[in-house]
Amino acid sequence: MFDNLTDRLSGTFRKLTGKANLTEANIQDALGEVRRALLEADVALSVVKDIVDRVSLRAVGQEVSKSLTPGQAFIKIVQAELESIMGTANAELNLKAAPPAVVLMAGLQGAGKTTTAAKLARWLKNDVKKSVMVVSVDVYRPAAIQQLQTLALEVAVEFFVSDSSQTPAAIAAAALAEAKRKFIDVLIVDTAGRLAIDQEMMGEIQQLHSQLNPVETLFVVDAMTGQDAANTAKAFNDALPLTGVVLTKADGDARGGAALSVRHITGKPIKFIGMGEKMDALEPFYPDRIASRILGMGDMLSLIEEAEKKVDKVKAEKLARKIKKGKGFDLEDFKEQLGQMQNMGGVASIMDKMPGFGALPPGAAKMVDDSKFRQMEAIINSMTPRERINPATLNGSRKRRITLGSGTQIQDLNRLLKQHKQMQKVMKKMKGGNMANMMRGLGGMQGGGPGGGFPGGPGQFPGS
Repeated sequence: MFDNLTDRLSGTFRKLTGKANLTEANIQDALGEVRRALLEADVALSVVKDIVDRVSLRAVGQEVSKSLTPGQAFIKIVQAELESIMGTANAELNLKAAPPAVVLMAGLQGAGKTTTAAKLARWLKNDVKKSVMVVSVDVYRPAAIQQLQTLALEVAVEFFVSDSSQTPAAIAAAALAEAKRKFIDVLIVDTAGRLAIDQEMMGEIQQLHSQLNPVETLFVVDAMTGQDAANTAKAFNDALPLTGVVLTKADGDARGGAALSVRHITGKPIKFIGMGEKMDALEPFYPDRIASRILGMGDMLSLIEEAEKKVDKVKAEKLARKIKKGKGFDLEDFKEQLGQMQNMGGVASIMDKMPGFGALPPGAAKMVDDSKFRQMEAIINSMTPRERINPATLNGSRKRRITLGSGTQIQDLNRLLKQHKQMQKVMKKMKGGNMANMMRGLGGMQGGGPGGGFPGGPGQFPGS
C-alpha cells in the first residue's frame, strides 16, 4: 500500500535536499509535487486542498529548526498534517458495555465484510482475550451463512447457527439471547451487503441497529475503490451512526487514497486495516505509523509487534545460543530464517516497515520477489542433511542432483550459496553476543558495491 505515493513524495523530498533554506519559491514547487502525488493516489480533492493549504501555511519561513535541513523540516510538516488528516491516534474499539458487547458490521457486497468479521473475531480472541460469538443475518447471498461458519471454525470462535428461512431480526434476537446465556464478551453481527446503496438495505440495517443497540457499528470498505470508499462511507454514515471504518484489501492498493480520505470526509476514524487474505491480516490503524510509512520512514513499532507475534522464539533463541558458541550458521539455519521472514509477510512487507525505505531508488520494492525465497527453500530441501551442514561438499554432480530435484538452475543454487556465505559473515560478527558488531556488519554489506548485500538488501533482492 502507498507504493506510488511513497515513490512520488520521496522524489519531492530529495529535490529539497541541499537547499539552504525553505523559501516561498521552493516550497511552492514542492507543494505542487505533493498535490499531484496525492491526486494520483486517488485522494479526494477536498482532502488534497486541505493538506496542501495547511502544509503551505506552516512551511513558509517558519517551523524550520536550525537542527534540520529544509528537506527534513518539510517532511516533518507533511507527516504532521497526514497524521492530522487520518487522526492523531489509534481509535480503539469501545467494548465497555454489559456483555455481550455487540459489534455490527455494515458495508457493500464484495467489500470483504464476512472475512473481516472473522478476522476481527480472531483479533479480539487472541489480542484482547475476549470470548467471541459471530452470527450472520445475511439471508440473501447464497452460502453467506456457511462462509462465516467455516471461517469461525478456522479462527476457533463461537458461531450461532442460522438459516435463510429466518428473518434477520429473528436471527439477531436469538443470537443475542444465546450470547447472554453463554456469557460471551463480544457478539459480532455480519449483515447483508448489496451491490449498491439502496433504501431497502438501509432500512433493514437501521432496524437491526435499533434492535441490537451495538457499541460499535463498523463500516467495511474496499481500499481499492479509492476516494469512492470515502463517499460510500459518508452515505452509510448519513443513515447509520457509524463508530468507525475498516479498510480492507489495502495490500492490493498501491495508491492509498482511501486511507487519507475516509476520516476527513466522514468524521469517523479508521479503526482497522486489512492487509491480506489470511485470518491474521487485520491490524489496528495507527495514523502516525501509516504517515511514517507513506513518507518512507518505516514503522519499527509495527515491525517489532509483528515479530513478537510471528517469530518462533524457541528457534530464534536456539540459533542465538548456537551462534554465541561459535558453531556457525549452516543452510538449515538459513532455511529457518527464510521461513521466519515469510511468516512476517515476506521481505517486501518487512522492508515497507524499515526506516530508510524511502531512501531506496524509486521502484526498489517492486524488485523484491518473495517467490525467490520459496525457491531457495526448495533448493535447500533437495539437499541431504550432510550437505546442509557442510555446503563445501557440493561438487558438480551433487549440484545437478539438487537443481533437478528442486526444478531450478545451477545459477540459482550458486546465488543461494553466495548469499549464505554473506549471511555467515554477518553471523560471525555475533560470536560472543556482540550485537553492535553484527549491526556494523550489516551496514557494511548494504553498501558493499557490486555483488554485495544480503537477501533483501538494496541491489541484491532475490529476483532482481
